[in-house]
Amino acid sequence: MPHSRAPFTIASYNIHKARGLDRRVDLMRIAAVLEEIGADLVGVQEIYASQAETLARRLGLSYRMGVTTERAEGPYGNAVLTRFSIRGAHVFDLTRHRREPRGGLRVDVSVEGQVLHLFNVHFGLSLRERAEQVEDLVRIHILREGVTGSRVVVGDLNEWFPGAVGRALRQELHGPRSRRTHPSPLPLFALDRIYWDRHLHGERFHVHTSRLARVASDHLPVVARLRLAAARQRAAS
Repeated sequence: MPHSRAPFTIASYNIHKARGLDRRVDLMRIAAVLEEIGADLVGVQEIYASQAETLARRLGLSYRMGVTTERAEGPYGNAVLTRFSIRGAHVFDLTRHRREPRGGLRVDVSVEGQVLHLFNVHFGLSLRERAEQVEDLVRIHILREGVTGSRVVVGDLNEWFPGAVGRALRQELHGPRSRRTHPSPLPLFALDRIYWDRHLHGERFHVHTSRLARVASDHLPVVARLRLAAARQRAAS
């Protein structure tokens, strides 16, 4: 029987370019929210590359940036911040024809000698667009040869009501009961999610609802506390 390892914490946070509910851009407010959470691994959406670098330096973390598009303010997209050793990173495109650019970032980290693959994604606003994006995510990226470690998917899935995205991900991964995260002052919609391999032990899943988090962005962060079973890795297909 494999024994359980020490728990670790994963978070997902759409920071809305660090623009808060007061319309003020304040990256240090975002940093303070992340300090409150204290996660070991964080997927961030709607972030500029310069912001990712600043957050990583402020929090003493390593980071990788997944650029989705170039804007006047600089490269923009998704980022992963982590305390763990990074083994590799892969950026992938999820954009659909004539829709807003969307993408994902897979970062491979070492957790107590085992590989964990974190997929950080930001899906589109249309129903059909999201259905196609989650199909590609699962078929091309999550199940691809070479993804042999434990898998975790985080991100802003933009699924306002239960639908194809959640169903597709729950076929491959454990999906905890969704929690409302948007809009942050009084959440009505469960847009932000975390899914993980079924052999990972989920100890807790919650929305971080501090006073600061309710104004720092229009989304609240979601947080999962997990344990990685020893000597359990998926065989390559």
